[in-house]
Amino acid sequence: MKNYPSSPSLEFTGGIIWLLAEAAEEAARRAMRQIRHRFRTRKGSTLRPGSDTPLWNQLVKQAQPLLRKHGSKAQLARLLRIPRQRLQDCLKAKTACLDGERTLLLMCWIAARQQGRELLP
Repeated sequence: MKNYPSSPSLEFTGGIIWLLAEAAEEAARRAMRQIRHRFRTRKGSTLRPGSDTPLWNQLVKQAQPLLRKHGSKAQLARLLRIPRQRLQDCLKAKTACLDGERTLLLMCWIAARQQGRELLP
């Protein structure tokens, strides 16, 4: 590699560019921290379905083929003792999750259906 002569003004300009690049990088880091902080959920609050809930996503994926039969969603809603619309929000729209007890009941329902059995309300 060939060394080129440099002038003091070129070195000064390069130094300014370097400082600006570092400042821009730090500003971007600060902005990302603020964005993450803004969307961070409070400790103990209810999770919303999405990339942060892989187990819930897998549970919904297991339930989908079992809910194709006409009336099966209504029967499951009765078993879980929730309105059909709430079940729709949880399993289809993916805008809500069930509480712990109902999630365990949903898991039992899926296991029973996969074995060819029915859980009765």
